[in-house]
Amino acid sequence: MIVDASRINQLVATLEPELVEIRRDIHAHPELGRTEQRTTRLVADRLRLAGLAPRMLPGTGLTCDIGPSPVETGGRRIALRADIDALPVQETTGLPYASTVHGVAHACGHDVHTAAVLGAGLVLAELHAAGELPHGVRLIFQPAEEVQPGGALDVIAAGGLDGIGRIFALHCDPKVDVGGIGSRIGPITSASDEITVVLTGPGGHTSRPHLTADLVYALGQVITQVPAVLGRRLDPRSGVNLTWGAVQSGSAHNAIPASGSVRGTLRCLDVRAWEKASQVLHDAVEQVVAPYGVEVEVRHQRGVPPVENEERAVTVLEAAARDVLGEESVHLTEQSLGGEDFAWYLTRVPGAMARLGTRTPGGRTYDIHQGDLVVDERAIAAGAALLARAALRVGATPRG
Repeated sequence: MIVDASRINQLVATLEPELVEIRRDIHAHPELGRTEQRTTRLVADRLRLAGLAPRMLPGTGLTCDIGPSPVETGGRRIALRADIDALPVQETTGLPYASTVHGVAHACGHDVHTAAVLGAGLVLAELHAAGELPHGVRLIFQPAEEVQPGGALDVIAAGGLDGIGRIFALHCDPKVDVGGIGSRIGPITSASDEITVVLTGPGGHTSRPHLTADLVYALGQVITQVPAVLGRRLDPRSGVNLTWGAVQSGSAHNAIPASGSVRGTLRCLDVRAWEKASQVLHDAVEQVVAPYGVEVEVRHQRGVPPVENEERAVTVLEAAARDVLGEESVHLTEQSLGGEDFAWYLTRVPGAMARLGTRTPGGRTYDIHQGDLVVDERAIAAGAALLARAALRVGATPRG
């Protein structure tokens, strides 16, 4: 018998003031990927206070099992994942609990994710103590989501998915009102890779470009032509997007430099296009610069595949949202060109990620990865209740 949704909401409401304070503490003391020592200790201490036994991951981050073991239930655990790292962004909100670390901020809402998963875990621990948790749950507090190819691979390597049947996560969405979620079956994010193209060749005076490789001109051709080639060589339905973010070359107006580089991101909505894109990219760069006599090096740092939401897991999340957030809480969301390393978990076990509304109704729409991001803190309780309900709604079924 599944626990009544009103009971979950009551338990979360009791915890809400504490969860908000924990989120503000984490927000004021942000830590970059694989340096999240303080955040890890804070979460671990609160779990121990609840009588749980968190297991430290190598470096930073932790997992924590709640409820009966798979041996007792004959099934697998359900995992709830939070990411705990911050971004190298200067906060400009002016909030009383704004970042105290110069140049580092929780500008993506990972502090909200952490508080929500912690809250869900505390609720589930209380239900387990009352004999009302039918199967085991694992909390995953993961480091380094913002570091390619992502701390999810560290968690997997440390056995974080061992014995897991399904996994769920939330990601803040400042375009959705608090109390609502964005949901989608299938891909909800894109693949995201880092691309660097380095050109070298004989430099010289700008009055004699014919005696040089005219490297800046060649870089310009890479910048303008390579994205167009990808758009013609790969299925346009795959949503391939190559966007440059940084160019470095030269220091004088009348000197052709001997080296230069351009850096950007390659994003794909479709995993099959992502698998093909690397070779197409290398070929395109080499063909575009061939007339200019330059040496070329293409560095393609694989990032993450798209997050592919399993249909059943999405059904569970949507039903859980209607239970604890209301019948009108679920909204169809678009597929994003953003990357998320939660995708790595879904290459091993089925699961789903939903977008958690953080916008105050009628208020400003912010954007993530910006120093002025402000979230409506009621999203913490909404996320905690949603994840706790989802963990109860899904059976701990075998993988597949």
